[in-house]
Amino acid sequence: IELMFYTSHQQSASKEEGYDDMDWTSDVETYPPWLRFHLGISRWELYNRKDPNLAQLTHYLATQRILGAVQKTGGTQLKLLISFPNHGQALLKPMKQSRDTETDVNLFYFSDFERHNAEISAFHLDRLLGFNRIPPVVGRLMNVTADIREKTTDHKVSRTFFTSPAGNVCFYGQCEYYCSTEHPVCGRPHLLEVSLAAILPDLSLAPRRSWRSPWRRSYSRTKLAQWEKNPNYCDSVKQTPPYSQGTRLVDLIDMAVLDFLMSNMDRHHYETFEKFGNETFLLHLDNGRAFGRHSQDEPSILAPLQQCCRIRRSTLLRLRLLALPDFRLSDVMRESLAQDPLADAAPLLSEAHLSALDRRLAAVLQVVHTCQEKHTDVIHDDLDRYDQDSLTDRNTKQ
Repeated sequence: IELMFYTSHQQSASKEEGYDDMDWTSDVETYPPWLRFHLGISRWELYNRKDPNLAQLTHYLATQRILGAVQKTGGTQLKLLISFPNHGQALLKPMKQSRDTETDVNLFYFSDFERHNAEISAFHLDRLLGFNRIPPVVGRLMNVTADIREKTTDHKVSRTFFTSPAGNVCFYGQCEYYCSTEHPVCGRPHLLEVSLAAILPDLSLAPRRSWRSPWRRSYSRTKLAQWEKNPNYCDSVKQTPPYSQGTRLVDLIDMAVLDFLMSNMDRHHYETFEKFGNETFLLHLDNGRAFGRHSQDEPSILAPLQQCCRIRRSTLLRLRLLALPDFRLSDVMRESLAQDPLADAAPLLSEAHLSALDRRLAAVLQVVHTCQEKHTDVIHDDLDRYDQDSLTDRNTKQ
């Protein structure tokens, strides 16, 4: 059904100016990388770490000719939906500030800029942790004039372009925060660094459900959330579906570990694919506010782990591996990020941010150790079941 939809869409879209006329057959080798990515999604992960299509997909995102650019609705800050000639799409987040700029200590987490390098780095970190729950993201140097201004059909975007006093081509679009002449996105004078994330399957084909996180922050300057006031908060969460059974609680704790390592406080909701019900992975989407501050950590992000004292065995083994000198997290992140196209200009993460990863990883392992001193059921043993489910699930992929 999915392939029939895409083929039908391709045939109609090919008639539109600019789209490639492609022949898709039953042979997977004829599919573009974005479609192979969609069809490879399983119950437990977005992609298999050994899938050769992952490299092809990131190369495709980094090199494909831009066919169109429109502003994506929703969210609080500017982002664009980029179209490619082979009917693929990507979500663009632009560079708003230099990579090494730390978040102002007086800014609340919900007032911070989103960062293009945070989206790229989050994808690499999620993959190194073995989660594979963030859609592939790649950095790209784009021409604001040729790739956006001349390609957009979105009047909300096109009428916000201007040339700055420094001679740079800028635009700001329309959004809830930071879309004004005081907060423009500017090329130098035309070139702009961006992140491009692979788009998930159309909601008509793969509906997703949005869940409010039990550890959602209050998004208030004065009020605390319930979990911040009640140290026994997890007791009630454990009795509430879907956290009362299955893997949902340890899935959420995986996400908390990821967020703590990259200091992302902006995790108010998460999504799952409806097709897989409650027994499935959580999508780790929208990570633009991560990696804002390396000089201090935010222990409250680890509240799910601290209060529930549960963690997957596979997650704990990976964390312990990345704490060893030969596999140090900062080193493998540096090596991984060096493969991104934007790394040729400058490192995606500063050495201070990389060092912060090692420091935070040690803090996570200390929390687990403290839990094990107090409880006997800290480890959720998922390895045997995961192997069996992975084998069974090969026939139920998207």
